[in-house]
Amino acid sequence: MKKDTGQNRAITSKWRTATQAVRGGTWRSEHGETSEALFLTSGYTYDDAETVAARFAGEPGMTYSRLQNPTVQMLEERIALLEGADAVRCQTTGMAAMTAALLCQLEQGDHVVAARAAFGSCRWLTDSLLPKFGITTTTIDSRDNDQWKAAIQPNTKVFFFETPANPTMDIVDMTYVCGLAREHGITTVVDNAFATSALQRPLEFGADVVAYSATKMMDGQGRVLAGAVAGSHDFINEKLLPFQRNTGPNLSPFNAWVVLKGLETLDLRIRRQSENAMLVGSFMEGRVKTILHPGLASHPQHNLAMSQMSACGPIFSFIVDDRKQAMALLNALQLIDISNNIGDSRSLMTHPATTTHHSVGPDARVAMGVEDGMLRLNVGLEDPQDLIEDIDQALRAVGL
Repeated sequence: MKKDTGQNRAITSKWRTATQAVRGGTWRSEHGETSEALFLTSGYTYDDAETVAARFAGEPGMTYSRLQNPTVQMLEERIALLEGADAVRCQTTGMAAMTAALLCQLEQGDHVVAARAAFGSCRWLTDSLLPKFGITTTTIDSRDNDQWKAAIQPNTKVFFFETPANPTMDIVDMTYVCGLAREHGITTVVDNAFATSALQRPLEFGADVVAYSATKMMDGQGRVLAGAVAGSHDFINEKLLPFQRNTGPNLSPFNAWVVLKGLETLDLRIRRQSENAMLVGSFMEGRVKTILHPGLASHPQHNLAMSQMSACGPIFSFIVDDRKQAMALLNALQLIDISNNIGDSRSLMTHPATTTHHSVGPDARVAMGVEDGMLRLNVGLEDPQDLIEDIDQALRAVGL
C-alpha cells in the first residue's frame, strides 16, 4: 500500500500537535482515501515463500493481526507523535495496557513503589495480582516526595502512579519523582488517562513509560474500549512486544479506527471540557464540604498541577456529608448521567466507593482517601449553564 507523509517521521515530527492529531500516522492505499482505511483482516497473504520467511525473521511487513495491522499501526504512530514517544503499542483496554506495562518488565523478587490513589483495578494489580508472581509493592502517598525516596529498596524496579489520580485528584511532582527514579535505575510508568498528551506529556518530565485507557478522552464519546503504552524503542520492542505478541491483548482494527477519529477532535474537546469544568467547579466551591479540582486555587496542589498541565481537565471530585447524601444527590440529577465512565463528551457522575473502587475494600478506600461521601464528575460538552442548573437543583434537593 502507498504510504502518505503521515508515516514519514522526518516530516511529521516537525508538525504541530493539532496537525499531528489529524494527519499523523496516516497511510493511504492505491485508492487515495482521505479517511484512514479500516483493515478487518486476521491474516495476510504473500507473493512467495521467501517473503513470508523474511517477514517472520524480522523484515518489515504484515504477518498476523495479533502482531501488526495497518489500521492499528496508524493509531500507534499517531499516539506516538502526540506523546513525543519513540513507539507505541495499543491494547484492547486501558487495564490491558496497565497490566502489560507492568508484567512485561517485572519478575519474581522485584519490588514496585505505587501511589496510594489509583483507579480501583490498578490497585488490584499491585495489591492482588503482582503478589501471585512474587512481586511486592510498597504503597505510598504520592503527594509526598520524601515517601518515594524512603520506599526505594535494592530490588525496586518500577514507580507506578497516576497524575491526576482517580478519583482523589492527587498530583505527583513528575520532575522530582521521575528524576529520582532515573538516579536509581527505576522505570517510571505513568497513567496519563485523566489528562492525555493534549494537556500533559509525562515523557517531557522524565517519565519512561506512559500508559493509557484510550477508552476515555482519546475516543471521548463512549463508543469503544482501547488502551495504549508509549515509550522508547527499547522498551516497546524489547520488553513490551514479546509479552504482547505471546499473550495477545491486541486492539481490534475497528476500535483503532474509532479512536483515530476521536484523536482528530481531542484537543478541541478536552480544552472546552476543561473550560466547562472550571465554570462548574467554581460554582460548586463553597456549596459542598470539599472540592478536589486541580484547576481551582483551593486545591492543595494547584500550582504543581498547573505547572505540569496546560489546562485542568474535565474531571474533578467533591465530597458531601455521607454515602446517603451522595446517593440522594445522584438520584436528584436530571441532566447529568449516573455512569462510572469518564472522558465522555457527556457529563457523567459516579460514586467511587460503590463503583470504580468497590472491589478494593473499605480499608483500602480509607487509605486511598476515597470517602463514602465522595462523588466524581466528568464534565462534558453540554452548555455549562445547563450543568450548573442541574447540579444546583440536585444540591438543593439534598439540603446543600
